[in-house]
Amino acid sequence: MDLAVDLRSVTKVYGSGAARVTALADLSFSFPAGSFTAVMGPSGSGKSTLLQCAAGLDRPDSGQVMLTDVDLATLNEDQLTLLRRERIGFVFQAFNLISALTAAQNVRLPLLLGGRTPSDAEVDWALTSVGLAERAAHRPGELSGGQQQRVAIARALITKPDVLFADEPTGALDTSSGREVLELLRGVVDQHHRTVIMVTHDPVAASYADVVMFLADGRVVDVMRDPAADRIATRMTNLERR
Repeated sequence: MDLAVDLRSVTKVYGSGAARVTALADLSFSFPAGSFTAVMGPSGSGKSTLLQCAAGLDRPDSGQVMLTDVDLATLNEDQLTLLRRERIGFVFQAFNLISALTAAQNVRLPLLLGGRTPSDAEVDWALTSVGLAERAAHRPGELSGGQQQRVAIARALITKPDVLFADEPTGALDTSSGREVLELLRGVVDQHHRTVIMVTHDPVAASYADVVMFLADGRVVDVMRDPAADRIATRMTNLERR
């Protein structure tokens, strides 16, 4: 089985003395290529730290993070930046679009920052992938929240990343817009054959994934395959009572 991301005995500690917090505690988990994994857990369980370490935004104190065949610990900061630019996409709760730019211009940015001018066909492909080709000339203020998040997904897709990390991507959206975004993320896996790793607190959002990983105190405490929203909600309720 090909792995997109492989965490091996990863530990991350913040602070020292009485303020010491172990965010990840000897955590191991493999994310298969072409899969959709939701990461859930109570507040402080280590969800955001896991995403940051897996994406090379933060370095663990010990353990190994592999992105396909690359050991992130062997890369310096410039090499990490290049790897994130070329092989990783990000979608956050905040859309992080530049208000003065059109949707098409926002989508172009990752490639421009990498020193390459994307073709009109590439931009059109990305916007068409999220159903917004006709909105290419609109600025963020002329789009709904759901449409802005779809532009953010198109911006992540234009580099054709191996892995797309999504951090609470539906947190700022209404139910209908959130469902559209989740269906798009599902399509990133099913149609574009990419890997999606999504942090969420929402059982309905998590039910779009192939697998739900449950964290508590920086450790994997459960894994649910073929998840359903009601089962996820029950498991989360039990975790929060711990």
